[in-house]
Order: sequence, then C-alpha cells, then structure tokens
Amino acid sequence: MKTIIKRMDRDNLNSEDFKEAVELLKEGQLVAFPTETVYGLGGDALDKTAARRIYEAKGRPSDNPLIVHIANIEALKELAVEVPEEAYRLADDFWPGPLTMILKKSDLVPLETTGGLDTVAIRMPSDEIARRLIKESGLYLAAPSANKSGRPSTTKAEHVIEDLDGCVSMIIDGGSSTIGLESTIVDLTGDNPVILRPGFITREMLNQCIGGTEYDKAVLKKEKSDPVVAKAPGMKYRHYAPKGQLTIYEGDTNQVIKAINEAAKQKTEEGFHVGILATEETKNLYSYGDVKSIGTRKNEETIAAHLFECLREFDTSNAAYIFSESFEDNYLGQAIMNRLLKAAGYQVVTID
Repeated sequence: MKTIIKRMDRDNLNSEDFKEAVELLKEGQLVAFPTETVYGLGGDALDKTAARRIYEAKGRPSDNPLIVHIANIEALKELAVEVPEEAYRLADDFWPGPLTMILKKSDLVPLETTGGLDTVAIRMPSDEIARRLIKESGLYLAAPSANKSGRPSTTKAEHVIEDLDGCVSMIIDGGSSTIGLESTIVDLTGDNPVILRPGFITREMLNQCIGGTEYDKAVLKKEKSDPVVAKAPGMKYRHYAPKGQLTIYEGDTNQVIKAINEAAKQKTEEGFHVGILATEETKNLYSYGDVKSIGTRKNEETIAAHLFECLREFDTSNAAYIFSESFEDNYLGQAIMNRLLKAAGYQVVTID
C-alpha cells in the first residue's frame, strides 16, 4: 500500500483539503491525523471492517478498546445509552479537549470498536484539523494513537510515517501535537467516576466539576503485576516502550543523578550507547551518555509535550539503555509517571 502524505496549513483550511481523506474514510480506509494530545489513526467507528483494519495496522490486541472521536455533543445520544448528568457537566467544562468518557454503548457501536465491551470511549478533540475532518466526513472516527502497538505514541507526522508508512491510506501532517500525552479517561458507568488513565485533565479538575472521582487501582500501581482487563486504552502494563531498556530512578535528586551517572558510565564503558532523560534543571549534571532535556519541572506541560518525542529520538540514535529521573505524583506528574512506568515495564530503582 502506498501511503499518501497530506500536509495541511492550519491557517488556511478549506473543504477541498479534506476531500480525499473523507473519501478514503467512507470507503473504510484508515487516515492518521493530528489531535491536541497525540496523532490518531482514524477509521469509521461504526464500520466493523475499519475497526479491524485499525487493529491490524497497529498490531494491536483486539481486546484493547478504541476511542470514538466526535465533533458535537449530540453524538452522545447516538453512541451511548443511560448517559448520566455528570457526562454533560464534564462536556460543558472540558469538551472540546483532552478528556475521554466511558459510557454504556448503544447498539449502533459495533463490538469490534469497543474491544468486545458493552461500553464505549468517547472524546471530542479540540484540534482544528481533527474536528474539521470529523465534520467534513460526517462520521464518528475510532482513533487510537497512530503508532505500532506498544511503541511510544506519535506527536509528529514523521513519527507516524516511521511506524505506519505503507500500512495506512493517508497521513495528515498538521505539525506537532501541543499536549503530547493521551487524553484523560474517566469511567462514568459505575456508582462513582473512576479515572482509568491520567492526563492533562487532572483529578482535581474533574472533582471541581463533578466531585467524587477516584483512580482505578491499575493507575496507581508502581510495579509489574498481572495484566488488567483493558477497560480503556493504555491499561496494559507494557506500553509506550522505546527499543532500548528504560529504567527509572527515584529518590533524592542528588542521589538519583549520582546513581544515573554511575550506571551510564558503566554501560558506556561496556560499549553501549546510553540515553538519559533529564530536565532543564539537571541536564548539565550528567557526565555520560546522550543527555536529553525533557522539559522544565517549573512547567510540567513542557515535560508532557516532549516525553514521547525524546523516547523516539533515543530509538533513532539506537540507545540500548535509557535512564530517567522520576516525577512527583502531582498535577501532570501523575500522567507523566504513568507513561514512563509503562514504557519501562515498571523497572524502577529506588535510591534510599
């Protein structure tokens, strides 16, 4: 399959720009497109064949549900049943934006899209290209992250091309994603709202809107255990992984830097290419390896925006070992650590 690369100018979008992509989607083909979180791999959410093609292109297990992307609130009435009042309150506060809601699915949504579950994940992206594509197509788009399953998510079109060129019909290049981490997922099908995946919309923000939200146990765990039932994307313990072996170091900052320097020195002397995930505050304190600043701790949004990009850069440089600092479990730190822990397969060294 020859993949069409379609570059779009966000300042000058028109219907003609989307014509070919729309035709492909209506034929059941796949189109990768940018969102504010990460790039998505889109197909008609109500088309069983399109859903199967998404799983095939990604190499994704078919029990891992897909998120359905919509462009207007009325879609909830078609895609879900028994929609609670909390869903509309959350939509008022956070849609369009990086929040996915799990609701009981309607018969309109095929099980192929929901990973065999009787629930459906729904999100309304704020990215202008994504919203325009949904509106121009007149479809609901199932769109997991546009990467090979298990690999770091894609925040640039070149990342998508690296993973999916020749596997999908079109990749829309809309520049870099602004947030860089997948959406927060909240399950509204139980007695209390449950966060299944942390993201840019934090628990504190959700509680200000609806109150009573809690984390799923799988979100809070910090060690490898039996795989959980994937009620939402990203809940499997091995996810977002670079090709090299990633290890996270946690503890006192000075001791962490010392330990990473020692580990990096050892692996470098053994002849391996080593990568280090540091921050603006610490990047000059490392003496060995390929040191990348992921962002500044003074603004965690910069760290979130560059996490997957840095992991992919280490893949490009063939880093066999990657050592990373840890981050606090507050604000975006919860979401950042969630991705890092999965990328590392929960390989953590605690420095006392």
